[in-house]
Amino acid sequence: MAVKLHRCSGMWARFSLHPCWRVQKALDEADVEYEVVQEGSARKSSSRANTIERTGQKKFPWIEFEDGSVYREESADIAETIKSGKLEEKRGAPAPS
Repeated sequence: MAVKLHRCSGMWARFSLHPCWRVQKALDEADVEYEVVQEGSARKSSSRANTIERTGQKKFPWIEFEDGSVYREESADIAETIKSGKLEEKRGAPAPS
């Protein structure tokens, strides 16, 4: 399964409390194949148009599956889903309204 991890541009932020890094690290540790998609500045809401359009809100990170469906929760919840091996269960979930 290859997924896309949509995250902020702060690739330098590699500490456990950073939401994007928390999810990226969980993907690494679970050996999930993924591609990083940097969605612009972490602070500029105007650069988050794609995120808002796809997820219904402006927060990073979020995951896009090969079929185009997306998965977005708080980063700790996404990381736990990945660690528990349940990421595939989120594929095809309805987009938020």
